[in-house]
This record gives sequence, structure tokens and C-alpha cells, in this order.
Amino acid sequence: MDSETLGAAMEREHHEIDRGVEAFGSGGDDAVAALTAAIAALRRHIYLEEEFLFPPMQDELAIPIGVMLREHGELWRTLEALEAQLAEAGDEGEARSICERLLAQLELHNSKEEPIFYTRADASLGPEATAELKAFLGSGQMPAGWACRQA
Repeated sequence: MDSETLGAAMEREHHEIDRGVEAFGSGGDDAVAALTAAIAALRRHIYLEEEFLFPPMQDELAIPIGVMLREHGELWRTLEALEAQLAEAGDEGEARSICERLLAQLELHNSKEEPIFYTRADASLGPEATAELKAFLGSGQMPAGWACRQA
């Protein structure tokens, strides 16, 4: 992470999350574990954006941040539906359908977030905020019970 830009590290997380969700659609022995890990990673990723990345950019990018926060709320609700479906251990087809919806939401969301926010991350955050975000990316945990602003 030290030589990697913040934007590159956060984009890498996007791809890792996508792969975890896609793994469920492919089936296999570890499909539910991969999806469960992807859900946790996405929640953590939303946390780090809302708590570390967006605040220093608020003055410059207030309107796009508002869009990202609204979309985070939509993603959060989809994750809740997916977790409820997994807990029921019911129809895998329904869980796959929710995964497809989640992947479509992520594609739309990430296509805006990466070029607008991630390209500015290293320049917009001061040295202290950059160090704090890099440390969190390396090993930080989302606080128990945290929910995104528009959940």
C-alpha cells in the first residue's frame, strides 16, 4: 500500500468486492463464504469513503458526494436484502438475482466514483488524512453497528 496511490488501493477494493459477489453466481463450495466476505468488505469500504474520503472533499465536490451518499444508501439496502435471503437459506435463485442487482448498482456507482473521487484522493487529502486513510485501508475495522448515512 505504501507505493500504491489511495485511488488505486480503493479501486482495487472495488474489484475484490466485485469478484466476491460474482463468485456466488458461479456457485461452488466457497460461494457463500466469498459472498459473505464481499458484503463485509463493501460495508467497510462505504464506511471508509463516508468517514475518511468524502469529508475533506465536501467543499469542492458537495453535489457529487450527495449522489454517492444516496447510492450508498441504495447499496446498503440491497446488502440487507441479500443478507436476509442468505439467512433464510432459501431460494438460491433469488439470492443470485439480488447479486445481479448489486453488481449492476456497483458498476454504475463505481463508474462515477473512481474518476471523480479516486483520481483526486491523493491531492485532496492532506498528509495526515492520507496517512489515516492508508492505515485504515491496511487494517482498519468498521465500528460495530455503523450504518451509512442514507441506509
